Parts: sequence; structure tokens; C-alpha cells
Amino acid sequence: MQYGPLISLLIILWVLPWKGYALWTAAKRSHKVWFIALLILNTFAILDIFYLFYIAKKQIKDIKHDLKGTAKKLEHDVEKVTK
Repeated sequence: MQYGPLISLLIILWVLPWKGYALWTAAKRSHKVWFIALLILNTFAILDIFYLFYIAKKQIKDIKHDLKGTAKKLEHDVEKVTK
């Protein structure tokens, strides 16, 4: 059995949420240099996590709050489109 595709999928599932949230945070805070670094460098989410917790000073509760707010806004936008 080859594990290559499974390992690739697990890496993608780990990296994408961290990468997306770190890029969103950097853009929201106008951290242009960090945005470019996060966009270009692929460090398996290590740089993204470092940025979020040490540069942007995020805490787990901040991340949960941001994600809940985004989910509610998305739900509201979907309701508007489907009406």
C-alpha cells in the first residue's frame, strides 16, 4: 500500500487552514511583508503559526471568535443569495 497520497492529503488538511487564517490576519492588519512571506514560503504551517501567535498576538479564543464570525457572515450571505 502506498501512503504518499494519504500523507499529502493530511499535510494539505493541516497547512491550508493555518495558511488561510494567517494570510487573512496579515492582510487585515496591513502587514504587507508578512503577507508576502506567508504567501511565498511553504514551511508546513510553522511560519504561519509563529506569525499568528507571536507577531499578531492571537490567542486560541481569538481564532475561535474570528472563525465563528466568518461562519455567521457566510451563512447570512448564503441566505441572501438563496432568497
